[in-house]
Amino acid sequence: MAIGAGMSCVKYLLFCFNLLFALTGLIILIVGIWVEANSHPYIDLTDESFYTTGPVVLIIVGVIVFIVAFFGCCGAVKENHCMIVTFAIFLLVIFIAELAVGIAGYVKHDDIQNSIVRHLNTTIKDYPTNKEVQSTFDILQTDLQCCGIYGPGDWANNTLPIPETCCAGREIKEGAAAACTPDSPGFHTTGCLSKLVPFFNDMAVLLGGVGLGIAMVQLLGVIFACCLARSIRSEYETV
Repeated sequence: MAIGAGMSCVKYLLFCFNLLFALTGLIILIVGIWVEANSHPYIDLTDESFYTTGPVVLIIVGVIVFIVAFFGCCGAVKENHCMIVTFAIFLLVIFIAELAVGIAGYVKHDDIQNSIVRHLNTTIKDYPTNKEVQSTFDILQTDLQCCGIYGPGDWANNTLPIPETCCAGREIKEGAAAACTPDSPGFHTTGCLSKLVPFFNDMAVLLGGVGLGIAMVQLLGVIFACCLARSIRSEYETV
């Protein structure tokens, strides 16, 4: 079936856009996996579900984009109305999902500090008795080279000794490591909150930027697909 010259141009533009969609799917997939892997050690420090669901949504969307791109390419080349409509519907659903992740990323950008402070203040008291809390604080203080929430004084404020992970390196005296004190070499003087907040904010901005940016590109694909589908349907009706 032949279509008009204008719609023929749209047809090949749609085909080219699908190659771009496959590339954006790969970008979404990589960003989702990277954020999931990097935020995993600290994800329990916030009660915001966005930091667990956001990366997963992007990973799922990235995989689906490859499938959707197949429908778009086949539909455009074969001028198949049904496949192009299916492509447009899938793409619209993906657009909404990415838009939601993007908006949530920028909204949660402002909420993360209160969430982290609330969680750390609640759990720091359980450090001596709860192995999971102990492991979380130890990983945090070791990886980010920090101590306490706002600073080392948080441990004393909760009538707790300073953990060993507040020191980067300690001397070995008589076969045992020296106690970690503010005078110890490599003592972490910075609170963990000042390092955690920028870390999560960067994650939120990245998820939001990728979600919104690629969603805008894919919206063009929906428009092209709808135009081509309408043209093909019109050709069928005139035959």
